[in-house]
Amino acid sequence: MQSFVHHPRRAAALALCFVLLALAPLALAHGGPKPERVGILLAAFGTTVPKADLAYRNLQKKFEAAFPGVDIRLCYTSSMVRHKLADGKKPVKFDSPAEALAKMADEGFTKVVVQSLQTIPGEEFHALSETARAFSGMPKGMDKVVTGWPLLATADDVEKTARALAALAPAGRRPGEALVFLGHGTKHPANIYYPGLQWSLWKADPLAFVGTVEGVPSQEDVLAALKERGVKKAWLLPLLAVAGDHARNDMAGDEDGSWKSALARAGIEAVPVLKGTADADALAAVWIDHARQALERLR
Repeated sequence: MQSFVHHPRRAAALALCFVLLALAPLALAHGGPKPERVGILLAAFGTTVPKADLAYRNLQKKFEAAFPGVDIRLCYTSSMVRHKLADGKKPVKFDSPAEALAKMADEGFTKVVVQSLQTIPGEEFHALSETARAFSGMPKGMDKVVTGWPLLATADDVEKTARALAALAPAGRRPGEALVFLGHGTKHPANIYYPGLQWSLWKADPLAFVGTVEGVPSQEDVLAALKERGVKKAWLLPLLAVAGDHARNDMAGDEDGSWKSALARAGIEAVPVLKGTADADALAAVWIDHARQALERLR
């Protein structure tokens, strides 16, 4: 039999089964009819940077304002981030999506929207959706659990996001200076959203560029475009929910491989702006709209 190591999706599915079995006593604890109770679970990748975590909390407050009377929870999808936080000098406990959903079932929630705070519907989003489906209709558990789309899902989302990103240009930006938005990137087919966003972004600002850490457009792609246009100064902004490790190291770090260093070697002054997309009201509104659409699917 082939090892599960060579089949990450099978391994993830098996791990989820074990988690669900472990959490079943919580999720199945209640019997009989229950009054309807609706909640929204915000699912973020997570961060070990305290200032970045504050951006998640501020976004949570925006959701609370948009959905008065609805309980808004926050969980972290990254086990690496959760473990680092739990093992730190000041241990902090964050639930995984499965743990958070099991607790919500135990507390009497009947319907839940799991709202993705990711940028694209890639591998992490699909894993999150599988977890939500596993909890939906569980005997004596919650009646229905649905997943809200990430930031980029439809063509309209891409256009809205492009306009919102262009509006994030720093007040000190002068003519001829570029904006470079750095996303994570992936080998998943959903990476196609980044070039699509680039196309829409150019319509809003011809000197605004999209790059990724692990996908396309790559660092080489963006550098070539900046040189072609004779750019001498560029503002680097995260195309990530919060300015965590990728923003502070891969984008703004002093190491040779960072985007800041790469631009400097090319003779381009790079000015990092450590604010993620969750800080922008117009982008928060896209996630909130997706949660609103998901709430409609609960009915």
